Amino acid sequence: MNFIEELQWRGMIHTVMPGTEEQLQKEMTSAYVGIDPTADSLHIGHLVSVMMLRHFQRAGHKPIALVGGATGMIGDPSMKSAERNLLDEETLRHNEECIKAQLAKFLDFESDAPNAAELVNNYDWMKKFSFLDFIRDIGKHITVNYMMAKDSVKKRLSGEATEGMSFTEFSYQLIQGYDFLHLYQTRNCKLQMGGSDQWGNITTGTELIRRKAGGDAFALVCPLITKADGGKFGKTESGNVWLDRRYTSPYKFYQFWLNVTDEDAEKYIKIFTAIGKEDIEALVAEHQQAPHLRVLQRRLAEEITVMVHSREDYDAAVEASNILFGNATSEALKRLDEDTFLAVFDGVPQFTVSADELKEGIKAIDLFTEKATIFPSKGEMRKLVQNGGVSVNKERLTNQDELITSSDLLNNKYLVVQRGRKNYFLLSTE
Repeated sequence: MNFIEELQWRGMIHTVMPGTEEQLQKEMTSAYVGIDPTADSLHIGHLVSVMMLRHFQRAGHKPIALVGGATGMIGDPSMKSAERNLLDEETLRHNEECIKAQLAKFLDFESDAPNAAELVNNYDWMKKFSFLDFIRDIGKHITVNYMMAKDSVKKRLSGEATEGMSFTEFSYQLIQGYDFLHLYQTRNCKLQMGGSDQWGNITTGTELIRRKAGGDAFALVCPLITKADGGKFGKTESGNVWLDRRYTSPYKFYQFWLNVTDEDAEKYIKIFTAIGKEDIEALVAEHQQAPHLRVLQRRLAEEITVMVHSREDYDAAVEASNILFGNATSEALKRLDEDTFLAVFDGVPQFTVSADELKEGIKAIDLFTEKATIFPSKGEMRKLVQNGGVSVNKERLTNQDELITSSDLLNNKYLVVQRGRKNYFLLSTE
């Protein structure tokens, strides 16, 4: 597999330094991507560079994931308007462990293959550096003129922010450049990859390697991913879409991919999966024949949910999706954990009733017209019940006077009432 060709048809190359492809064809090459450890989970904005490492390993090369413990303590000025909070070492180490566990789903760290992936933390070599040693051994090789010419610096200095740019942030590209030099010298790493906003930082590294080590190093960056409407990829109303289920449940993760537009689905399935070119072309053709079936979105959501979570989580997410939009059973409803249950019924009209009243039981017609106004009148509810149009917890209600008790509650707290085919209501107890 030719790595550059693979990335090109997938739309994952923005800029590549001349000589990169020749280097990759010449020998097994090591390449690294830097990952910011400011959280103990990756989010889907990280996935583009992670997929680059995955394809790199599939092509027979050696991927290195660099957790930026040192640079994470400073903060990259690229595309930022303000300085970030600094983290302590204990937090950084915790975040590093969590990130490695997530990366292990994409990369082979464990085998004895010569191109097994490695995880490194730049804090491990930067913490030994004194300030004087750093500016003497590294700083003298890169001029201030060179650093000032970088877009990430120029944008901050010419921006509207009155506080300008601290020396700490200004030094960021020099520290990232040293990372590349260190990996070049200790692991023969000759390529750094990342997003297009990293081009300036990465080329500082190639320049430092040329000036200090007299060697050749290379750079490759992918486009910054956007949505078809120009919005920011990976952001929802509730924030980032995380890979850790504690922050984004597998159901919400699955739903994110399932609900992307046709145009985005065609782009994302190339970037975020390892499906081959011919299979993707066949999927695109099938989707164009019947867009309403959302073939692309379904396959995209399946591939990436299984990869990040598991086949079981994917199956559970599909089953949960069918509760609102398919012919799900009451058993399927009862199997949902509370987080997924609330995610499924997010946005559905909700009512609160007293838990004490349900202990003794209350007639359905009284509960759904007086305690919770799901039906405007008892007459209308009777008519719908007679026509088979009312369900409680996905089971058809055949008698409006049936007693609803605490034993009917899902997760000991909820009732799901369905009026007609599409109108859902959620009752919770307090």
